[in-house]
Amino acid sequence: MRIGFDAKRAFLNASGLGNYSRNTLNSLRNFFPGNDYILFTPEIKEQLFEEYKHFKVVSPQNFVVKKLNSFWRSFFLVTLAKRHEVDIFHGLSNELPKGIRKSDIPSVVTIHDVVFMRYPEFYKPVDRKIYFKKVKHACKSASKIIVISKQTQNDLLTFFHVPPEKTELIYQPVAPVFFERQSAEKLIRKYNLPEKFILTVGTLEPRKNQLAILKAVQSAGLDVHVVFVGKSTSYASKLKRFLSENNMEAQATFYSDIPEKDLAGMYQCAALSVYISVFEGFGLPVIEAMASGCPVITSTVSVLPETAGDAAILCNPARHEDIGKKISLLLKDEGLRNQLIEKGNLRAQQFHPETYAEKLDSLYAKIIKENDAKRY
Repeated sequence: MRIGFDAKRAFLNASGLGNYSRNTLNSLRNFFPGNDYILFTPEIKEQLFEEYKHFKVVSPQNFVVKKLNSFWRSFFLVTLAKRHEVDIFHGLSNELPKGIRKSDIPSVVTIHDVVFMRYPEFYKPVDRKIYFKKVKHACKSASKIIVISKQTQNDLLTFFHVPPEKTELIYQPVAPVFFERQSAEKLIRKYNLPEKFILTVGTLEPRKNQLAILKAVQSAGLDVHVVFVGKSTSYASKLKRFLSENNMEAQATFYSDIPEKDLAGMYQCAALSVYISVFEGFGLPVIEAMASGCPVITSTVSVLPETAGDAAILCNPARHEDIGKKISLLLKDEGLRNQLIEKGNLRAQQFHPETYAEKLDSLYAKIIKENDAKRY
């Protein structure tokens, strides 16, 4: 099979959609090397996706077109996909190019979430309109829609009236590096990590709810360090202001753009991982932590109970006193920690990249076969 991908996020996004795109592409190449994979991207950033040299990559060469990368991505990809004779096209991040439905190329789109519909207050009105139009077009144009959780599947039915039979639930994979043991001593020296710390991974933003973690630590009177790993936004100033007002500056460290291998090592060094977002499409850091052997506390809301299964402690993200008590319990109870680590290891196996690649390859083959049958 010759499979084309809208791979922009693999090259330009450090987390979230970028991780999904890179994990998808690497999983397919590693476990199904017989296929041809063609990546379409408006720009190449080697530092985020070093493995890109193993793929055929197509990007704009004309200087003017490079400056209009959104236009190139929307209106040029179908022509380019035909030129490269792809058998199927996969939009990895919520959208498909214009004209794909009228072309002879079957398509798949991965819809991660529709947070902009459930929590419009987190988005500017103009951004909501753009996201709505893109998702609506993708859902209408795709031969099949991949959803990464039952939550997203239900949301597409609720907000976009997408019938469940048009969707395919395939949980996203965890990168292999999170299943591998890293050098703890080397990592501790590199980042000057404390002996015991809580790790929380994700963009610093209100939806991720990191302020509740600091309030939980403060309310429980815990003398424990919190390590934040994620892209900084204006929300970071609220976190730092809270730390300052409560004389807790020495209890927190902030990092961004951590290499994946180092992040895996941080999970392995951490006493526990706390991920209490108020809404997610999937919540990949929950499974990354489990694969790394790190016990997890996560939210009772949104998709997170679905993602965690029975392998995490759940708490209400709006009740920081409850979060504090559960952090305290997990820090003290070694037996509970070991129990969660064991359950987490089992849970993470369900998100192994080989399992994911098998499901994806099978879906591609099925869609191509159905499309060929329609033609003839």
